[in-house]
Amino acid sequence: MINLSEVIETNKMIEQENLDVRTITMGISLLSCADSSLEQTCQNIYDKITTLASNLVATGEEISREFAIPIVNKRISITPASLVGAACCKSPADYVKIAQTLDRAAREVGVNFLGGFSAVVSKGMTVSDELLIRSIPEALAATGRICSSVNVGSTKTGINMDAVRLMGETIKQTAEATRENDSLGCAKLVVLCNAPDDNPFMAGAFHGVSEADAIINVGVSGPGVVKYALEQMDASSPAGLASFETLGETIKKTAFKITRVGQLVAQEAAARLGVPFGIIDLSLAPTPAVGDSVADILHCMGVEHAGAPGTTAALAMLNDQVKKGGVMASSYVGGLSGAFIPVSEDQGMIDAVEAGALTIEKLEAMTCVCSVGLDMIAIPGDTSAATISGIIADEAAIGMVNQKTTAVRIIPVIGKGVGDTVEFGGLLGHAPVMPVNTFDCSRFVNRIGRIPAPIHSFKN
Repeated sequence: MINLSEVIETNKMIEQENLDVRTITMGISLLSCADSSLEQTCQNIYDKITTLASNLVATGEEISREFAIPIVNKRISITPASLVGAACCKSPADYVKIAQTLDRAAREVGVNFLGGFSAVVSKGMTVSDELLIRSIPEALAATGRICSSVNVGSTKTGINMDAVRLMGETIKQTAEATRENDSLGCAKLVVLCNAPDDNPFMAGAFHGVSEADAIINVGVSGPGVVKYALEQMDASSPAGLASFETLGETIKKTAFKITRVGQLVAQEAAARLGVPFGIIDLSLAPTPAVGDSVADILHCMGVEHAGAPGTTAALAMLNDQVKKGGVMASSYVGGLSGAFIPVSEDQGMIDAVEAGALTIEKLEAMTCVCSVGLDMIAIPGDTSAATISGIIADEAAIGMVNQKTTAVRIIPVIGKGVGDTVEFGGLLGHAPVMPVNTFDCSRFVNRIGRIPAPIHSFKN
């Protein structure tokens, strides 16, 4: 059991070091909502979400007040919508109606985002999957709180290159559909490989088919806490430079304390809402706030800027020690758990790009060892769909071969080019438009079928 003394120990982390519970996410299965009638399906969806999540926001705020723990977001994840709408959706327009219903339900219960306007197509696409994917540009333009994800590959199945090609086109269309808001729709769309079923973080959250009817997942974040701990560690070390062993132990112990705060919040939320506790996702998810940066942690570890030689090794160590500390703190650590490296949401990453230390190619190398992948990266609006598909394929290959989750959340900002800056606002921050390799890959991505799974996938 967790007692309040453990939370009191972290008061300084909360008040001075940007510790927060980033999200309480209620996962809701909508499989029972499926009907042959689109109207009835939409009504069932609205009724189930507004019933189960009616007290989610109020409960989060109540826990936040009682324990003086900031809980930044309250969110919902649902069963991939392509499964729910399979019996009733005959066109992309039908899926847009489902998205609008989900958005209306999200507004009614007051959550920040609702994730799960999604399809899992790592081996092939059903008609329903393809209809949902083709509806994404209009759906994200017509809604405010809906997040969409498509899983295009896995270690077990390989990479569905037909889906990869379609997603390159879909991202471009989404950018065009939301061009009046600097192509913001793409910030709510992510392409994944090896997507977990229990991820509470947007935009890739969905409620897996193996989950219970409803669960509570909690995502905890604390880059500022880890940064402060490393600063104190070196300050108290001989010559101001602790050993790698001390560095690892410091990260691990700090991650343990952060996760215990999340465990308390998760247990309280689950008990008060009458919904089973799912997992804690300990991910060092940065914000645009100064001092709340994964890049700053890497700087404390000894690299001048994120992207400098040694960055990938430092990130690998950070990610591993965070997971080790989290696993010791909770029996149910899941989701992504590790370190996120989004560009627009991390001021240190932005500074590294502007200093010329960080490129997309270096970010791709870093994704081999971080929690997710290429995240919140603004690129020129005239980047071709084929180039975007090539970037997705590269990132999916890293995930497939390394048996890890990888993702691409990339934003071709219509009307903007290299050197421009895009303001997304809030937690999404701002981003310098980064150059991409413009050599052609269209003959590769236009081949049909899928890239086979690696040999180590065959373990039965």
